[in-house]
Amino acid sequence: MPNSKGSWFTRFAKVTARAAGQPTAFAGAMGVIVLWGISGPIFGYSDTWQLVINTSTTIVTFLMVFLIQNSQNRDSEAVQIKLDELIRAIEGAENALLDLEELDECELDEMRKRYLGLAEQARSKIDEKKERRGE
Repeated sequence: MPNSKGSWFTRFAKVTARAAGQPTAFAGAMGVIVLWGISGPIFGYSDTWQLVINTSTTIVTFLMVFLIQNSQNRDSEAVQIKLDELIRAIEGAENALLDLEELDECELDEMRKRYLGLAEQARSKIDEKKERRGE
């Protein structure tokens, strides 16, 4: 990690999300499931035996949702800042696009329509050029 600053939760979320995405974590989880399956006959496939895996996987899933969401929020925020900087730094770029993710749905739809129109115009110009060349 190039920068280990941040709250304890941010550091914990980064480390946990990174570790959970490793093949060894998958292998460990698979191992737990295999051991649980093998132990079925020992415990007579009892309700308690089933409850252990159901409860365990529910708790892990519940907690991982928050860790993964935290990681995705940080990644998304970083990408938005980088994109904002690129827009800001490029001469002729439309600075109104900075911080676009903060607009509400109606405003985004209007902006999307505008850019769809620009894209259509650009494709029409390409088609016209092709027709003139006889392609």
